[in-house]
Amino acid sequence: MTSPLFSSLPLSPAILENLERLEYRSMTPIQAQSLPFILAGKDLIAQGKTGSGKTAAFGLGILHTLKQAWFGTQALVLCPTRELSEQVAVELRRLARAIDNIKILTLCGGAAIRPQIESLQHGAHIIVATPGRLMDHLERGSVDLSGLKTLVLDEADRMVDMGFYDDMVAIAKACPTRRQTLLFSATYPDNIRKASARFLNRPQEVRLESQHDDSRIEQHFYEIDPAQRNAAVAKLLAHFRPTSTLAFCNTKAQVRELALDLRDRGFSALALHGDLEQREREDVLVQFSNQSCSVLVATDVAARGLDIQSLDAVINVDITPDAEVHVHRIGRTGRSQAKGLALSLVAPAEMRWAALIEAYQGKPIAWSRLDQLKPGKGKPLQAPMVTLCIQGGKKDKLRAGDLVGALTKDAGFAFEQVGKINVFDFVTFVALDRRIADQAFDKLGQGTIKGRHFKMRFMTDEIRL
Repeated sequence: MTSPLFSSLPLSPAILENLERLEYRSMTPIQAQSLPFILAGKDLIAQGKTGSGKTAAFGLGILHTLKQAWFGTQALVLCPTRELSEQVAVELRRLARAIDNIKILTLCGGAAIRPQIESLQHGAHIIVATPGRLMDHLERGSVDLSGLKTLVLDEADRMVDMGFYDDMVAIAKACPTRRQTLLFSATYPDNIRKASARFLNRPQEVRLESQHDDSRIEQHFYEIDPAQRNAAVAKLLAHFRPTSTLAFCNTKAQVRELALDLRDRGFSALALHGDLEQREREDVLVQFSNQSCSVLVATDVAARGLDIQSLDAVINVDITPDAEVHVHRIGRTGRSQAKGLALSLVAPAEMRWAALIEAYQGKPIAWSRLDQLKPGKGKPLQAPMVTLCIQGGKKDKLRAGDLVGALTKDAGFAFEQVGKINVFDFVTFVALDRRIADQAFDKLGQGTIKGRHFKMRFMTDEIRL
């Protein structure tokens, strides 16, 4: 069936022209189902996983009604984490390119609050915020939501899981009663149903089938001795040799244990769990997203909101008792027409959970044997890139193009040897082909970037406990 086109929506010519430039032509399922309700001003509950296109759905709804001449806050997007807030803000700015002078401000913890207060004094059309930091601003009286028209609760289930429910209630009370509220959630458990009754007025519901595409994701299940779980993960990695793998564990303790074990076996692995400081979490995510780390070991809660476009494999180190969560996990691979691999380890005591997954998917599980797997040729697979950390960023007028020019034009490296570049306010991360990383470090150190010398260091894939 042909996907509906954005051009069929009652959007302004300028927004439609920008969507065409962005090559946004056909709507994703969640966009096709939710945008008619959003553009009609209805409250909405929409269930959709990360990468489904929900940001563009609520973003277009916000821009559709935005009055650019008034610099009061007209839309608020609440996100559970700083990194998701930044991802959302980037996408909203892309969607708003056709509209002049639109100010989008992120308010997140882990950053100084004083510059945020000063920026708020000059107004902002759209605020993207984490609940905790927004509550700080509300208590200080530095943010005014009296003119708000749209409240978006993004990844609402995770915000509840992280203990932000009371903050969400308080923030909703600070918003005008007459507003549009849009709630997006990867899952729709009872606690979200309860929450929605507090926030929304007669909402429309959009619930997408969370099943993955069987044609793109190859699934294998392995029965294991629970004492051999870590060794089994290493065997899977050695056999399949995926470049980028997300490994799910059910507890923080298991995340730490497995990440250390994999490192001891020669794999490039990092741990992601709720005990990490915000800066540590950001460091981990930067390295994994730019392929400077080949295995990210995480809990479900810690991994929520991650949008990794290119993920070769998902390993369920601990199988989940929730079949819907299982489908959500493995749906992170096999995106954008790429092939994906989903590998699940099941101890004898967990067979009942495997049966639930089988029933949910509506087809028999494909069981395989670990003892038939053979290690691939070569040493344990290392990440193809290395991340260089430069002590300079946006506040130093440093831009991604400056780094590309310094590495290709000045230092003579090929464009293909330079990977993802992340420029933040005070620091920049550059992914470099592992084979030329040391040479690139030396050449950058001997030369200048925009006529200046910056301190640099390589980020390591050391495990933070």
